[in-house]
Amino acid sequence: MAQQGMPPPFPGIAPPGAPPMGAPPMGGPPMGGPPMGGPPMGGPPMGVPPQAMGIPPPKLVGGIPTPRQPPNTTPSRTVYVNNINEKVQIPVLKKTLETLFQQYGKVLDVTAYSNIRARGQAFVAFEEEDSATKAIKELQHFVLYDKPLVLQYARQKSDVHAKLDGNYDEHHAARVEEKSKRPPLSAPLGPRPGMPGTGFPPGAHLPPGHQIPDEFLPPNNILFLQNLPEDIQQAQLMDLFQTYPGFREVRMIPTKRDIAFVEYEDETLAAAAKSALGGHEIEDGKPMKVTFARK
Repeated sequence: MAQQGMPPPFPGIAPPGAPPMGAPPMGGPPMGGPPMGGPPMGGPPMGVPPQAMGIPPPKLVGGIPTPRQPPNTTPSRTVYVNNINEKVQIPVLKKTLETLFQQYGKVLDVTAYSNIRARGQAFVAFEEEDSATKAIKELQHFVLYDKPLVLQYARQKSDVHAKLDGNYDEHHAARVEEKSKRPPLSAPLGPRPGMPGTGFPPGAHLPPGHQIPDEFLPPNNILFLQNLPEDIQQAQLMDLFQTYPGFREVRMIPTKRDIAFVEYEDETLAAAAKSALGGHEIEDGKPMKVTFARK
């Protein structure tokens, strides 16, 4: 059985022509101590940039978008994060970004919204400007949830900084005025003409047993593994998955050896392992399928 090299957590990607990027630390050792049956956990040393760990670029959902305007180069304590995977739930996204960015300095606040205008974007407010500068430099085009992040300095002061600077009232009033000048968004598109709300032709019904595909299941701290080799051993899966922070245990089904469950401390840490190991070939030509377990 040929086991290929294991990619590190939070896989990254370099710009075209540059060395591939790896994963930054998760901000310290996982909660709950070392995993069962394995060595003590821990990410790379604090401050090691992602590109210091070379790995093959992961699969991407789309590429790096062309900016609509030149990036803001005026230094700020807040980083504007764009091109985020919109399928990630906001609480999970905010915790992931905080974990990812806190290695560059103290993170005061992470702001992200689910509305149409702001989804796929976030703001990470640091205590120090130097921390924001270093994060932009080292995490530019870093792949998170299968999409390369696009980073620049925020064009406006964040609320948390306005409060610290003692001018929040003026800051808030200016933002309200700026929002009032924005053109309204067009109404979202409904079903195509002649189609009911389901999007199926008139008279059609949803297929029996219709449910969400595995790839679009909501985050869970338990991962579901499929397409495993029939002779896979629990120890092999433990060796593979315990290299990622927050690992708890592997559970196998004695009567069905080609599937298994892997549990992590929380959804964010499970998502990092899922992103890194989805498609990993334990046996040549047999990619492992990794999805969130159904709740």
